[in-house]
Amino acid sequence: MSVLLNKEISRLKKSILHLSTVVEENVRTAVESISKKDIELAKSVILKDNDIDRMEIDIEEECLKILALHQPVAADLRYVIACMKMNNDLERIGDLAVNIAKRVKHLTEDGRDMLLVDFTPMMDRTRHMLKQALDSLINMDMDKALQVLNDDDEIDLYNKNIHSELKAMIKNNPAHVEYYLNLLSVSRHLERIGDYATNIAEDVIYMVKGDIIRHKTGTDFKEFKEKKV
Repeated sequence: MSVLLNKEISRLKKSILHLSTVVEENVRTAVESISKKDIELAKSVILKDNDIDRMEIDIEEECLKILALHQPVAADLRYVIACMKMNNDLERIGDLAVNIAKRVKHLTEDGRDMLLVDFTPMMDRTRHMLKQALDSLINMDMDKALQVLNDDDEIDLYNKNIHSELKAMIKNNPAHVEYYLNLLSVSRHLERIGDYATNIAEDVIYMVKGDIIRHKTGTDFKEFKEKKV
């Protein structure tokens, strides 16, 4: 690797890590705004999204500059490509945090004091997944990346169970259907954040090993894990 390319890669790494920190914090704040039904916290999430969008554009330009000027190969090329994909996923996670925060206004307008659905376990698991995915990126840690892939099924199950709960509530109390649909949106957005955390973990594995595991499931995924242990 040339000295100049090395500097560009190092700068790209710092940029993607900074973006990941800001996105993770915005997800945490969005979750907190829902738990507390705090409109001011929700507003802070929405305002921060402009910064995330700007960082996403800057990182994309950095990646394109490296590809155009340095034409990296092998591990360096994988790293830049993976950063471009992660950059996009992080920006979308930021959008989902905003979508969650926007639900706060609708939930408070109804005048209810309780959410009726306990999002805490799903929120905690989603935030843990995202943190694990970002830690795997920082440390290029295959084990943490694989753990994120394993945890995704748990998030899907949470979403399925909450969907069933809310479906029953809508049936029993149709007058508040809009309120319940807003709760359902929160669950769906959390599930999508889990999906994007999984994408990031898959990209970390691609960075480290050069293996594309995006469509590996069941026996194929089990064999991949055993091969890497």
